[in-house]
Amino acid sequence: MSDPDSNPIVALARHALTFSVADLDPGTRTAAQMIITDTLAVGLAGCNASYAQALRGVVDNWGTGGPCRVLGEGAGLPAASAAFMNAYQIHGQEFDCVHEAAVVHPMAAIMAAALADIDRAAQGTATTGISGAEFIATITAAVDVAIAVGLSAKAGLRFFRPATAGAFGAAAVVARLRGYSLETTVQTFGHLYSQLCGTMQAHTEGVAVLPMQIGFNARNAIIAADLAMAGISAPVDVIDGPFGYLELFEPGGSMQTPLKELAGERRIAQLAYKPYPTGRATHGGLAGLLSLCSENRIDAAQVKRVTLTGPPLIHRLVARPIHEGLPANYARLCMQYTGAVAILREGIGLFDFDNASLADDEIHTLANKITVVDDGSTDPNALAPQTVQIDLVDGSNVKQELHEIYGSPEQPLSLQQHESKVTHCCEFAGYAASADAIFEQGMQMAQLPDIGIWLAHAYAS
Repeated sequence: MSDPDSNPIVALARHALTFSVADLDPGTRTAAQMIITDTLAVGLAGCNASYAQALRGVVDNWGTGGPCRVLGEGAGLPAASAAFMNAYQIHGQEFDCVHEAAVVHPMAAIMAAALADIDRAAQGTATTGISGAEFIATITAAVDVAIAVGLSAKAGLRFFRPATAGAFGAAAVVARLRGYSLETTVQTFGHLYSQLCGTMQAHTEGVAVLPMQIGFNARNAIIAADLAMAGISAPVDVIDGPFGYLELFEPGGSMQTPLKELAGERRIAQLAYKPYPTGRATHGGLAGLLSLCSENRIDAAQVKRVTLTGPPLIHRLVARPIHEGLPANYARLCMQYTGAVAILREGIGLFDFDNASLADDEIHTLANKITVVDDGSTDPNALAPQTVQIDLVDGSNVKQELHEIYGSPEQPLSLQQHESKVTHCCEFAGYAASADAIFEQGMQMAQLPDIGIWLAHAYAS
């Protein structure tokens, strides 16, 4: 191993392994319970995501008969395959939380890898041996790792950061669950880095493989941990080596500040929730449109034009044009489609991406009146400020400026809104009867003697 005092990956590994339940302050614990509960519900809804069933058929061809479960289903997969599927389901409908400054959705890879490895260890038994408090600490430490890697970036997205940075969090969570030593954890990171993948091309084209890139890396975290456990050597200078992460994935990046902040910043409390199952870059526009239409009693017939003005990242991620034959995964990242649905239906949810909606002429007509404008600012990762303006057919207009985006820590969902989202996800998955237990036990997770009590509500018996 290289000098531990100068190797960033050693610092990340040490944090993943040594962060304890005692390090959790009440605010972090509450935030973590909400995030973990939200993620489980979103992943459960993902069992009915576009391509989920087709993808499961592909995954079954990789091998079945293992003890690991997919959310919404029973056991039957090896750990690596279960991690892949659950990561896809968590991110596949663009409903999972995000760290806005890092532009990382950390929980998809982390939670998927954790669920798979917990099932692998439990081997079909009802108990996991992991208390709710320990699970919270484990997930919290892994999120710190993923966001530290994400915050190293100083430039815009080239690789799909939820997949690449999230992968380090997934490796951290598996190494901790398995009780690895510091050296074996560093080797796990080395094997993970050697498999790292996911670019922004899939996002640019709006194709279905985008969330699968997170799945590839959740799967690779399991494989990396297996390789490390077998004693097979891997590189150790994977962050700042000559061909390390900062050289190849985030040129010009630096881990200096994120590493300094590891001890004091709990990143899980900084995550923004997704109130809508759409790209986070649409959320400012959607919140603004819904607010303006409600406050001014505006309906679709009154709208002449809608203009969303925001930082370059907004334009880059969601300015894509609506078109015929619109697939759901493309539509979720299309401000024109999501904005039109929000105006016409006074909101947008999981049921608004069915085939009938995607082909709806009224939605398409209104969508073509929506434009996204780059404000020319220089921060390549900023999501705010944004301005939403609706020009009306009578010649008047209404406007709203947004400096915080709905769902962020500065403008959070209420507890009731959290519960409504869990219920919505469970209903979409056909698990409406599980909604109350998933939410109530999730909000009391720190008191659970075994996390298996809670997880059981999200799987078929």
